[in-house]
Amino acid sequence: MPSKSGIDEASGYFVNVMLVIWLSVVRILRSPSHSRRADAARRLSRRLLLLTMIVALLIIALMFVVDAPEIRLMPPRGTASLWPVKIITDFGKSTYVLWFLAAILLLVAVTIPIVHARARTVMIGLGTHFQYIFLSVAIAVLVGEVVKGIVGRGRPFVGGHANPFNYSHFSWNEAYASFPSGHAITSFALAYAVSSVWPRLRLVMFVYATVIIASRLVLLAHHPSDVVGGALLGVLVAMIVRQWFAARRLGFTIQQNGEIVPLGGVGISDLKRVARGAVAPYEAGSPDRR
Repeated sequence: MPSKSGIDEASGYFVNVMLVIWLSVVRILRSPSHSRRADAARRLSRRLLLLTMIVALLIIALMFVVDAPEIRLMPPRGTASLWPVKIITDFGKSTYVLWFLAAILLLVAVTIPIVHARARTVMIGLGTHFQYIFLSVAIAVLVGEVVKGIVGRGRPFVGGHANPFNYSHFSWNEAYASFPSGHAITSFALAYAVSSVWPRLRLVMFVYATVIIASRLVLLAHHPSDVVGGALLGVLVAMIVRQWFAARRLGFTIQQNGEIVPLGGVGISDLKRVARGAVAPYEAGSPDRR
């Protein structure tokens, strides 16, 4: 979201809303400026490599040992008693999640021009954090769709058998779009991004993501290795997007050891201060802004 100085109080409301959106895009695309971005990049590279190697080995093991036996244990597709699971699984559907996040971003954009300067700082901080969350999920989902089409792994029992090695590469067919799981990508990208902004929600978001991937297994939409692969992709993309934001001092800062931490987090107490017209802590910018 744009800096508060970028809003022209004398301009019309619609013009200011468009200005908020435009400046938000410009800030994300600007050149990185954080002095410690190289340290963060090296730290990120090591973590990405280690995480990918460990999870890749796990995925291979699941394909050979767990996938086929697991899907045989699940209830048949269309079982009437699974209707609650079908409702739960929709909370990890990328379309719903992205539209929800987009609605929040739009609400912030239309609110910034009409609030006073002190409250505007909090809203800009909130908008920046939700930009990060939205882009983490959106980019992860897009990458996942490309991988699905290239890999072309058959969903459980496509072809009539519990065959975890049923592939039709580059088919771009829904029946052969099992790896990686889109719901797993969405839920884990969302969980990692939200936890990065508000660490106290880490456990809640982990439970949410775990419930979503469990629902995909119960509904025979995916093999176990599919959801693990989706979880990996979602987390990797959210980590990379966080690095992008931190390098531009957007919502995050980089500590001396290269660790990325939230910058001036906006919580419920801050929003209450906005409602009362009080100055928000975010305005002071006390965390390290280097």
